[in-house]
Amino acid sequence: MSSNKSILRLLTFCAVLVLGLPAIGTAQSVNSVISAERNRTKLAQESQQRVDAVVGETRKKEEQYKRLLKEVEGLNIYNTLLQRQIDGQAIKLTEMKESIEQVDVISRQILPVMTEMIAGLEKFVAADVPFYKEERDERVAELQQLLGDPDVNVAEKFRKVTEAYQIENDYGRTIDAYPGTTEIDGEPRQVNFLRIGRVSYMYQTENGENSAVWDQKARSWVDADEFKNDIRQGLKIAQKQIAPDLLFLPVSAPEAG
Repeated sequence: MSSNKSILRLLTFCAVLVLGLPAIGTAQSVNSVISAERNRTKLAQESQQRVDAVVGETRKKEEQYKRLLKEVEGLNIYNTLLQRQIDGQAIKLTEMKESIEQVDVISRQILPVMTEMIAGLEKFVAADVPFYKEERDERVAELQQLLGDPDVNVAEKFRKVTEAYQIENDYGRTIDAYPGTTEIDGEPRQVNFLRIGRVSYMYQTENGENSAVWDQKARSWVDADEFKNDIRQGLKIAQKQIAPDLLFLPVSAPEAG
C-alpha cells in the first residue's frame, strides 16, 4: 500500500514537470519579443531624431539661401545705381577738365575787360556829383590794386568789380543825408549833406543859416537859401525823423550823355 502511494506521487511529479515545461518556454519567447520590440522602438526614435535634425538643418539652409538671394538682388540694384553715378561723374569730370583747359583762355580775355571797367569807373566817379568822394575814390583805388594781386583769383576780382558797379548804380535810386565838412567863404564848415539820387545834391549848415546846391555843369556850389526850409525837411525825411512829403528842391537840368 505504501509502495503504491510512492508510485502515485512520482507519477504526479512527472506530470507536473511535463506540463510546466511549455509554460517556461513561452515566457522566455514573450520576453524576447518585448525586448526586440523595445530595440526596434529605440532605433525608430533615434532614426526619427536624425531625420528631424536633417529636416531642421535643411530648412535653415533653405532660409539662408533665400536671404542670400535677396541680398544678391539688392546688391545688383545698388551696383546698377552706383554705376550710373560713376558714369555721371565721369561725364562731369570730362566737362571739368575741358573747363580747366579754358581757364587760362578766359583769364586772358577777362582781365583786359576788367581793366577797362575799372578805368571807366574811375572816370565816371571823377565826373559825377561829388558825394561820398573819398569813399568812392578809395573803392576805385582798391580795385586797381586788387587787379594786380596774384593771390586773388579771377572770379573774385570780377565779383568785386561788378559789386562796385552795383553800388554806383544804387546811388541813383536812393536818398540819404550825412554830416561832413565843406568850405564856405574860404573856411571849412560843418554841414549836413542831402542827396536825392544823382539829380540833386545839397547841404545846409547845422544852424540852418547857409544852404547850397551843387551845380554839376559849373562844378561848384550855388546858394540855395530860398530852399532852406525844404532842404531842412528833406534832411529830416532822409534821416527818417518825419514821414515822406512833397518837397520843392532845386535839381540839375538833364544833360546829353
